[in-house]
Amino acid sequence: MSLDDVPNLKDYDAKLKDEAAEPTLEVPQAAPTKHTQIIAIYGKGGIGKSFTLANLSHMMAEEGKRVLLIGCDPKSDTTSLLFGGKACPTIIETSTRKKLAGEEVAIGDVCFKRGGVFAMELGGPEVGRGCGGRGIIHGFELLEKLGFHDWDFDYVLLDFLGDVVCGGFGLPIARDMAQKVILVGSNDLQSLYVANNVCSAVEYFRKMGGNVGVAGLVINKDDGSGEAQAFARAVDIPVLAAIPADDDLRKKSANYQIVGTAASPWGDLFSGLAEQVGLAPPCRPAPLDQDGLLALFDSKDTGGDVVLEPATDADMRGTKAAPKPSLEVIYDEA
Repeated sequence: MSLDDVPNLKDYDAKLKDEAAEPTLEVPQAAPTKHTQIIAIYGKGGIGKSFTLANLSHMMAEEGKRVLLIGCDPKSDTTSLLFGGKACPTIIETSTRKKLAGEEVAIGDVCFKRGGVFAMELGGPEVGRGCGGRGIIHGFELLEKLGFHDWDFDYVLLDFLGDVVCGGFGLPIARDMAQKVILVGSNDLQSLYVANNVCSAVEYFRKMGGNVGVAGLVINKDDGSGEAQAFARAVDIPVLAAIPADDDLRKKSANYQIVGTAASPWGDLFSGLAEQVGLAPPCRPAPLDQDGLLALFDSKDTGGDVVLEPATDADMRGTKAAPKPSLEVIYDEA
């Protein structure tokens, strides 16, 4: 029996095809309708999101903006530079401790401030004892109980680990929690692979009716080789800032020193980034396939010239490749 023989399934199949053919909504290009801009920042682990966000948020606050920085990385290192290397209690661990004591979590237990920036860490479970993505979801559920939707900020910056693809880390995109996404990458294949994956996630949820777009790329540790700029052009998003691979920045970051301030020689760079972050509209990216991503780099560095050679059954059997007598029982004809 074929699909055409079942009227209900046939109609359902036609309906799905019609829905798939419908154009998706355009990403809003006007100014945000809400007072607060909620911006999710994604990037590969270790690419410099925390460095970028600590200095960006500090510069925004210095320029008179009310900023809330929320670390959504299980490493809980988003606020470390802002607080001079000091770790602040995470929402997950504080919630667990308070629950065991029969107490409620208060704002002062999880939110701290420095340099005009309000900051907190969601945290995550201990290694091997839970799902990091589920911890993110639980953290936001608690934030809602604490009054998240009633807070008065100009910007809420969310630091998300981009190379984890589970639903918890895709929360701002999947549930339209943010108005836009900003990517942090560098001139290396792995960080751009992660950035491209985030673009793919944005495009996927756009097709599902979502409204989140990508506002642009921040290039960190820019050595001038140009791959990150080429990636931005290829996926059709702007470069918001290029932070150079400079030894002074490296040392200051390692020593937990803020450079996102007018008192620093790097102040103008972060002031410009703050302006771009606030004004850049969300765009609909055009994610690359794997070959398109590899094409941004010299083939000798990526294996782009490698030709895939199919394996054979004999290859898989190795030394056991010689045929063996069948174990099938064959009866003589009667």
